[in-house]
Amino acid sequence: MKNIIIIGGGLAGLVASLQLQDAGAAVTVIERKQYPFHRVCGEYISNEVKPFLQSLGVSLAALQPATIKQFMLSSPAGKTLHAPLDLGGFGVSRYTLDNYLYRLAQSRGVNFILNTSATEVTFNQDNFAVELSDGRTLPADLVIGCYGKRANLDRQFQRSFFQQRSPYIGVKYHIKTDFPKDLIALHNFNDGYAGISAIEDDKYCFCYLTTRKNLKKHGSIALMEQAELQQNPYIKQIFKKSEFLYSQPEVINEISFAPKSCLENHVLMCGDAAGLITPLCGNGMAMAIHGAKIVSDLVREYLYSKCIREQLEQNYVQHWQNQFARRLQVGRLIQGVFGKPILSEAAVATLKIIPGAVNFLIKNTHGKAF
Repeated sequence: MKNIIIIGGGLAGLVASLQLQDAGAAVTVIERKQYPFHRVCGEYISNEVKPFLQSLGVSLAALQPATIKQFMLSSPAGKTLHAPLDLGGFGVSRYTLDNYLYRLAQSRGVNFILNTSATEVTFNQDNFAVELSDGRTLPADLVIGCYGKRANLDRQFQRSFFQQRSPYIGVKYHIKTDFPKDLIALHNFNDGYAGISAIEDDKYCFCYLTTRKNLKKHGSIALMEQAELQQNPYIKQIFKKSEFLYSQPEVINEISFAPKSCLENHVLMCGDAAGLITPLCGNGMAMAIHGAKIVSDLVREYLYSKCIREQLEQNYVQHWQNQFARRLQVGRLIQGVFGKPILSEAAVATLKIIPGAVNFLIKNTHGKAF
């Protein structure tokens, strides 16, 4: 039986653990926190992943997600456009979803080491050694990196994006408000954009991306929200008419959308560790789940065939690039327009008179049901 260590217990790590444990491997997941916990995330999932999640035995009904069918985009001045989401999606918090998947994986025999980080990964003579923050060193036949947007392991692997500071920060709240449950809205403001959509229990996820420069200019998140975000009338209404469900938001720094490699020192990278799509594309969670399926399918073939490690790695890089490279590229192009007042005003006005362009952008940042 092969020992597989998955570093990171987010969506990609949890889904991969379910598949690989079912395939007969001995799977250990290293997660630096204790479930359940919040993550900075838009908490919207494209329906492209529904059939696959159901095939894993995930009961979506048990999660009571919101059903989302419509999209709205606003400029900083409040100009809007609306479009249907042909494939649609659903909203569920990471607090609820990740904890559900953790308990499901645990019930199927996946071993979890929580409140612990992987501090170093070495590869020698076709085997791995994973050093942990508690002093232990674990052997592994395969290591999959699912540790999210940024971690100290990126420094060890000397990943190029880690050498450069990223200007972006993400902020997330859960709120109760008066807002259509079937709508996901994206609201632009100076140097950023915010998204709002329904999740479970009549709650909403309100999440935004901006820059350290914006925060530094105003000195605090609250002052920045008042001075910058609330210039958009739709965001102003959210702050004015909503009940914020926790006193402090979840915040993450140094979010990088730079290209990454999905293979580092024989570690198969998955989810945000392999590449992060811009939040305005609304597809990061679906990509993490789909990426976990790709890596797990290929690892399963490796475990039960005479495929050598080199072939596994080549196949994974090829499959990952084929599935996600274009989405990430389109996302970076869109990122260059939104969050800039003049450009985003022009973009909303242009897209409003060319509905086909909106559908084109949605289709090129989303996949098909699998």
